[in-house]
Amino acid sequence: MDDLTTWMILALGGLVAGVINTLAGGGSLLTVPLLVFLGLPATTANGTNRIGVLFQNLVSTLRFRKEGLDGFRGARPILIPIVLGALIGATIASRMSAEIFKQVFGIAMIALLIPILRQARPVDPDKTIEPRSRFWNHLIFFGIGLYGGAIQAGVGLFLIAALARSGLDLVRANAIKVLLIGMLTLVAVPVFIAHGQVDWPYASALVLGFALGGELGARAAIKGGERLIKPVLVVSVLAMAGRMLNLY
Repeated sequence: MDDLTTWMILALGGLVAGVINTLAGGGSLLTVPLLVFLGLPATTANGTNRIGVLFQNLVSTLRFRKEGLDGFRGARPILIPIVLGALIGATIASRMSAEIFKQVFGIAMIALLIPILRQARPVDPDKTIEPRSRFWNHLIFFGIGLYGGAIQAGVGLFLIAALARSGLDLVRANAIKVLLIGMLTLVAVPVFIAHGQVDWPYASALVLGFALGGELGARAAIKGGERLIKPVLVVSVLAMAGRMLNLY
């Protein structure tokens, strides 16, 4: 496979992943294995993927903001714990061997299914949801930041589950989600760069694909609303479950 073909495949993979990430989450389950398939060590694939994810969430955040959905107000109360968690998580992941990271990645993907599937259950509209205390809220988002800094793939699904639990509709939850992932990725990227775990030619292809996917995904989320986002969430969960059960 020549360099141009490889670059185009990565850009296309980034485009698809960017749309999935913006509407739901889990797009990196496509791009990280693709990078490994193309010959990168798992840790370098993890770091390289972050460059594309960073630009995707920057573009998505700007699009949501232009459409009147500024995620910063909703993200502000949980920004510090999630960024702190991301910094610690990225530092841990950057020091793992590629083999250990593969094992951790696999276990994390299985664990990720639990809160997503619970969130997918029907909710009784008459049931009152008690708000979490500030301590538990910060602890939960610190944990999500820790996971996002270390693994990244699927962190959007964790965030949607946590934000929806707070009573937000899926469109607004997505606007907050992309801003939070952008911030935690911004913190994590320098750690991977410092450890030499970014392949810049591959990253350039992902930047183009992810950025375009982020723009298209945000437009689709705003236009389609929950009617579009919910099916994408279900497909993401099913695809992830099939992968973890080795069905394909």
